[in-house]
Amino acid sequence: MLRRTALLVALLLGGCTVGTPAAPELGAIVADPRERFVAAEPADAAPIVDAWWTRFEDPLLSEYVERAGVHNPSILQAVARVEQARAQARVARADLYPQISGRFNASRQRQNLAGLGFSEILPTAPGGGTPDGGGEDEVASFVTDSFSLNANVSWELDLWGRISAQSAAARADFLASAENLRAVRQSIAAQVARSYFNLVEARQQVEVSRAMVAALAEIARQVGNRVDVGVAAPGDKALAFANLDQARAGLSQRREAVERATRGFDALIRAYPDGEVATADALPEIPPPPPAGLPAGLLARRPDIRAARLNLIAAGYREAAAERALLPGINLTGSAGTSSSELSNLLDGNFFVWSIAGAILQPIFQGGRLRAQVEAAEGRQAEAVEAYAETVLQALSEVETALAVEEELATRQLALGAAAEAAESAVAISFNRYLAGLDPFITVLQSQQTALDASSAYLAARRARMENRIDLHLALGGGFEDAAPAPTQPEPLPQ
Repeated sequence: MLRRTALLVALLLGGCTVGTPAAPELGAIVADPRERFVAAEPADAAPIVDAWWTRFEDPLLSEYVERAGVHNPSILQAVARVEQARAQARVARADLYPQISGRFNASRQRQNLAGLGFSEILPTAPGGGTPDGGGEDEVASFVTDSFSLNANVSWELDLWGRISAQSAAARADFLASAENLRAVRQSIAAQVARSYFNLVEARQQVEVSRAMVAALAEIARQVGNRVDVGVAAPGDKALAFANLDQARAGLSQRREAVERATRGFDALIRAYPDGEVATADALPEIPPPPPAGLPAGLLARRPDIRAARLNLIAAGYREAAAERALLPGINLTGSAGTSSSELSNLLDGNFFVWSIAGAILQPIFQGGRLRAQVEAAEGRQAEAVEAYAETVLQALSEVETALAVEEELATRQLALGAAAEAAESAVAISFNRYLAGLDPFITVLQSQQTALDASSAYLAARRARMENRIDLHLALGGGFEDAAPAPTQPEPLPQ
């Protein structure tokens, strides 16, 4: 008998165990997975840098990123979602424990004897009517009071781990929301850095355009003087001032871009969009590239991959819960307290009452509802598997792309820098040749436009390289040092 009892207990405890659903490894997602990133340096496997924005050595940028990390509305919304998921996990976990409630009942009831099977009526008073003054006979009745004070207990035994699986799924949702918060913080940091460098570049573009307007104004003045004294053709003066007006329009357009970029940046750092944003005067030098680490390291480092994995784990737990809903359940209920017709007796132990009951429920026929719920859970798990694979593939693609284009962007920046210097020299040469009567004035105009375009393209190339460096840091999963990594799976559940 003792042996059979021990075996039954072991079976019941074993039924409460909930295994963690497994996520596919990198080799199951990508054909021919690589041990290192193809576009990375062979020995480039150092730890990923946190607070990567400090590598640009711009104190203003660091200040703005840290400010946005505290005040940005998207981050605060993500924080609120984490708190909601935390509360939902506590709600789901509460189902594992007995539910206890207290209850106080008070009632008064009037019953008549006729309703109890008697036909007695009240006697008729002298002169007609009933004793209470009514004009007709009344049926005899009585009033009773009832008071009770109870503590009620209900508990569904988690024999097969269904409730444990639901609790584990809710906890996985909570952990996924925490990872999504980390992802939002990293994304906002990248947005702030991109917007900051975009604003710095826009202001530099204004300075380039302003310098060009000043130069064209001087050229137009000199050409106008030459035309006035009859040395140059009248058309040259018209062309010079037309080119000057076109440059002024370009300057106005670049100032408009600065205004838009400034107010967009204000929104990121939750500041009033007054257009007053302090920035560096020029784009900083490109810092050395960060270590890329290993492809497999992304699975444990990037918050979006960790969140997708936790979503997959939650889907697996919910599938297990749906399958175990087909099995019988045991509910225990109990009640203890006092009951009396007098309120003063509720604390008297002589009026103590209690009850205890148990029920076994086995679903037999529900129109296919439970089977359909299992199929729906299986479908959601299959969807979560592919969502996880898609997130991993996107992460690998982002890293490889950022690494691969780095050299091309550096080459383009170098070439455009040389082109801008050559174009500046060409402006002076062409104007001197025009003054000497060797070249037409249209050559001067072309060299001026080439110089403006080359300088503008050089600044845009530098900013593009900055943005690619930001994208690389974001793709590698770099982030805030104070963001403690969340566990990648729910904690073991109580047996």
